[in-house]
Amino acid sequence: MNRAVVSLNSAAGIDARRLERLLDGFEPSFIFQPVDPLPEAEYVDRLRRIRREATVAGHDVTLVHADGIGWYHVSNSYLRYICDWAREGVLVIPTDEDKPLTLFSFFSSSVLLPPAGEPLLVEDIWQVGTWGRESYNRPGRMVDRVVAAVAGFLQDQGFARAQIGTIGDATSAGYWNGLKAELPKASFIAAQDIVDRMQRLRSPAEQRLVRAAAQLADIGIQAAYHVTRPGVTDHEIYAAFTYAQLARGGESGDGYQIGINRWGTACGKPYGHVVRDGDLINLYISATTYRGYNAQIARMIAIGTITPKQEEVLEMCVEGVRAAAVRVKPGALVSEVANASFEPYIRRGYLSSADSRTMPYNWNANEDGSPRLVPRQAVPDEDWERQGRRLMHVYPATLGPHNPNVGHQVSMPKFTHYNIASNNHDRLEPGMTFVLHSQWLDPMVAGCNVGDCYLVTADGAENLSCHTPLEPHRVKL
Repeated sequence: MNRAVVSLNSAAGIDARRLERLLDGFEPSFIFQPVDPLPEAEYVDRLRRIRREATVAGHDVTLVHADGIGWYHVSNSYLRYICDWAREGVLVIPTDEDKPLTLFSFFSSSVLLPPAGEPLLVEDIWQVGTWGRESYNRPGRMVDRVVAAVAGFLQDQGFARAQIGTIGDATSAGYWNGLKAELPKASFIAAQDIVDRMQRLRSPAEQRLVRAAAQLADIGIQAAYHVTRPGVTDHEIYAAFTYAQLARGGESGDGYQIGINRWGTACGKPYGHVVRDGDLINLYISATTYRGYNAQIARMIAIGTITPKQEEVLEMCVEGVRAAAVRVKPGALVSEVANASFEPYIRRGYLSSADSRTMPYNWNANEDGSPRLVPRQAVPDEDWERQGRRLMHVYPATLGPHNPNVGHQVSMPKFTHYNIASNNHDRLEPGMTFVLHSQWLDPMVAGCNVGDCYLVTADGAENLSCHTPLEPHRVKL
């Protein structure tokens, strides 16, 4: 290696020779078994159900939209759920079964081509193209061109006076408004609840994909445990997790956070923190994604000796997940599961009630609804200060759990999900998948976030993230 590069790395605290060796000798405790993509028959059944709901609602045609939001991501999963299209576009679904599906996609430099790029059940794909004077030297706006193309197609197909169902999100507003102007005699009715209802319960094939995503998270956590020791950075721990899950089929390496400090009270992206005695590490795996489906789990790592208060918070949060998990079964009220998770908090005096309306949580405003001031105070962080920056505010602004619930549905990115909270009195059904994560943060005192991903089965529940213990991993010095 060039001497100048070695010198630069050393000055930055990087031992370049060790970076690729941290995972030497790593083997997960189980063998990951890849799962095939969903069969086309599953998409045929989804389309049948969508058309049936459209018939009942009186829609002549249904439009489905997802927008590109950068870095090869889209704003929602509706297109992927309906036709396995992972990119942006507007899908036209006539309610009549003898009329084919048509896709208008605004390809750009961020497009992904096959494989993982062929929409199922779609007959024609129209390439609208990208527009703009600076990037393409073409006058016009992409939204306007898409609207014109879709409107022209709908007119040609006899839908100029139709009742049109729309499935999308906030990024869809410009397209829907443009179509309303182009087709003033058509009526447009929001219809995303059709798909939201459908994906509440996971089919057996979908369950296998969520289980695989959870296994990837477990393998990534085991890899993170393998490399974590004093002197290692948060970048290296994050990279170990990422490599282990991506190498086995994970779709992305940005769906999770890591936090390290002496209080367990921060979690974000790695920034160069060096692991030391007394650190608490939170691996908040908010999404590992496999073939479009994701799982979420959370784990803690304690380095050396931590405080008695921190030990109590870790124990309390583990108990919270355990107390909730034993109540997961078909027919149980979601609120019963949520309330059970907070019993250890109430017993120890951390909370007075499991009521999500009155419960304090880290990101809430003042009780009267006015904004809460984040305390301004210098927070020592030598690794950040070495980079010429300082922490001048205490996050979070108040103590409590992250959110006034103990979890939420996991399925596909950007779908509307239900929460495991005291105000949800729905009953659990087989095929539901969700995370149970118990959290508590007391700024600059103690913090914990631990959780498992669960599937409701015919006679109980399956812990999909069962290959790593819920209890904190200990690194003894």
